[in-house]
Amino acid sequence: MSQTVEDPTRKPASSLLVLYLALGGLAFAVLQSLVSPALATIGRDLNATTSDVSWVVTAYLLSASVLTPILGRLGDIAGKRKVLIGVLAILAVGTVIAALAPNLAVLIVGRIFQGAAGAILPLSIGMVRDELPRERVATTVGLISAIFGVGAGIGIVAAGPIVEHLSWHWLFWLPLGLIAIALAGAIFGMKESPVRSPGKLDVLGASILSVSLVSLLLAISKGQAWGWGEAKTIGLLAIGVVGLIGFVLVELRVKEPLIDMKLMKIRGVWATDLVALILGFAMFGTFLLVPTLLQLPAATGYGFGKSVSTAGLFLLPTVVMMVVFGPLAGILNRKYGPKLPMFLGAVFVVGAFALPALAHGQIWQVLASGILTGAGIGFAFAAMSNAIIEAVPAAQTGEATSVNTIARTIGSSIGTAVVAAVITSNTTAQGLPTDAAFTNGFWVCAGVAVLAIVAALALPAAHKRHEQAVDTGVSDLPPEPDEIHVLHHSKA
Repeated sequence: MSQTVEDPTRKPASSLLVLYLALGGLAFAVLQSLVSPALATIGRDLNATTSDVSWVVTAYLLSASVLTPILGRLGDIAGKRKVLIGVLAILAVGTVIAALAPNLAVLIVGRIFQGAAGAILPLSIGMVRDELPRERVATTVGLISAIFGVGAGIGIVAAGPIVEHLSWHWLFWLPLGLIAIALAGAIFGMKESPVRSPGKLDVLGASILSVSLVSLLLAISKGQAWGWGEAKTIGLLAIGVVGLIGFVLVELRVKEPLIDMKLMKIRGVWATDLVALILGFAMFGTFLLVPTLLQLPAATGYGFGKSVSTAGLFLLPTVVMMVVFGPLAGILNRKYGPKLPMFLGAVFVVGAFALPALAHGQIWQVLASGILTGAGIGFAFAAMSNAIIEAVPAAQTGEATSVNTIARTIGSSIGTAVVAAVITSNTTAQGLPTDAAFTNGFWVCAGVAVLAIVAALALPAAHKRHEQAVDTGVSDLPPEPDEIHVLHHSKA
């Protein structure tokens, strides 16, 4: 049961609230991808093998997947601002630990702390919904959601120059400034959200979900190195699947579940989560395929011979398009609902991979692919958050957006593993990926992205959203005036 505590002295949330939330989200997203291009450098500096240093990324993903739903639910129970302050503080501590790490073990500990900040997105979206006037919610959520894609892109772009001109330690010192501003803003510039969902944390459900997600992501992340047919890979996948089934059964029985399974039955929720899973795959497919292709020697006949720094800069148009199309999705959402921008985003992403799959011998083809990817991800990510907001009650925004964030994270992990397997399965005598390997990789991502179009089409149409919410009893938002007009005539 949700509970809203109204305070007549509360002032309308200002743009500073949005700024602080955006900075926190940007820092987390940058840290997610910033280390990937620098893994070889970090491994050499810390005398770690390629397999061992990959835990710098894996630990972060595991921590984010496990703690995002737990901290998102705690925000609904105890107050989003309180939990956000705690999350940003943990992120700051983890970033300092990573920046000062003298060895790989300490660096991995720091990355585990950083991963806990995955809850920033659901907490931020919940606060925007609670604090801002309704007419500003869609556009603002679009901006904050796009920031997570933008941050991931910035991380890939900035990693090379930072490592070349400073050191890998600065991969953490620089984002720390953003974290400090966001933390100060949360402490001194925000008021606690009035919307709560009183209760207690479902410890059993949280434990089962944690074991399941760790098993799945560990198998996906390490499957290629271990071997997909190895007993430990298959065993972890089995534990993950069985754990998820067990989690659902437990959540259907407990009085106060970690994730209300009734929410997962709503078409606007499960369809949006599918889009998140698929486009998470596609986005990190881009971040792996494009820089690798650009950095291959030009002597191969299909590589472009760019340095790590220069290759990263070619992703800058992708980042710019995310910034532009995120808020634009919010504008379209206000007028037409989230289905249109999510559909358009998926279509753009399919085009983004189909183009280089057909031909990637010219640099303009790679740039055009990046522009389409940025536009598509910007559209779709923003629309996903707005679709969740419209489908669930305010008091359950945290848990619903947490699930969506997990879906995106798992999609990113699967995409990285699958695309890496594709481009390493067909190599030259020198061990370099062949031209056909990239063609196959682009086609795989294009094919997967087609599924996002299908999932986006499954979203309820604008005139159905309110009817569905009323029928399921999950919406606490009144229909827009144009929706009332449509409902009146449809019932007549």
